Amino acid sequence: ADPSIDGILVQLPLPKPLNSDPVIQSILPEKDVDGLHVVNAGKLAIGDTKTGLVSCTPAGAMILVRQVHGADLSGLNALVIGRSNLVGRPLVQLLLNENATVTIAHSRSRDLPGLVKQADLVYAAVGKPEMVRGDWLKPGATVIDVGINRIPVPGGKPKLVGDVAFQEALDVAGAITPVPRGVGPMTIACLLRNAAQAAAMQAGVKSVFG
Repeated sequence: ADPSIDGILVQLPLPKPLNSDPVIQSILPEKDVDGLHVVNAGKLAIGDTKTGLVSCTPAGAMILVRQVHGADLSGLNALVIGRSNLVGRPLVQLLLNENATVTIAHSRSRDLPGLVKQADLVYAAVGKPEMVRGDWLKPGATVIDVGINRIPVPGGKPKLVGDVAFQEALDVAGAITPVPRGVGPMTIACLLRNAAQAAAMQAGVKSVFG
């Protein structure tokens, strides 16, 4: 309730035995710069991205896709692999708002390679290192790799890889984000954008972002 504080971010995951949900829901929706409060999630679900705060990683992923496909994503087949509240679910809503045809896949989906093969846009956010193989992809597909996984390297520091086998995908994809230095910087940029948006809303002024 402190008026001098414009935004609050809960660094997840919280250490056990703390439960993150009551902590997140205790934040005022207009200060929830991570976009995880049920009010912000509900606004996104009904297509309201103007008066709520949108989760940062999905928002950043959408900006990256528009760099390739422009503002109109109408009719593109989009596959979101992963259904977390942080990435997968809000990403589905953002894609639906842009008139894409959206499929969401998860651990119990059947024939995941077949689903990937049909997708013009592939968003991998499942948390399994290099799970999506290059030969699964539709030629020319745009691939947004949200995964951050550390894999051991004998005699060296762990290596950061995404959820997509990057080198394999390079030969097939029309565009692909690297890991690291792909979605991560966009997440930070959108967090700062949300902080500015939150400050504007609480000050009762129009945001510079419209």
